[in-house]
Amino acid sequence: MTEHRTEISTTTLWRPTGPEELALVEASGWTAWPPRLPEQPIFYPVLNEDYAVRIARDWNVPASGSGYVTRFEVDTAFLARYPVRQAGGETILELWVPAEELAEFNRHIVGRIEVVREFRAQS
Repeated sequence: MTEHRTEISTTTLWRPTGPEELALVEASGWTAWPPRLPEQPIFYPVLNEDYAVRIARDWNVPASGSGYVTRFEVDTAFLARYPVRQAGGETILELWVPAEELAEFNRHIVGRIEVVREFRAQS
């Protein structure tokens, strides 16, 4: 009997995050993003590491003392429902996932969410 394996095409996304959100990701076993807070109607992963680094370093560190860049893979076919948004310059690209769709988004993460960069406030 021949076994058929279907390979899922994935897209790499990055997410700049602070320590509180990162602790919740770790609590999920590095497999899901936490539900949004009432004042956060959109979950926005970004499409390139450089943009994520700038947010983690320039926004998260001053706000909370540390910033992290995470990288994760998501099923490409599923992501087609979210148009790419240009939030500034040519490389400032985001996906806007409505908060109420985040649980479904999490089900389409392939593999684990990993921390690839860390920034801390200078003491």
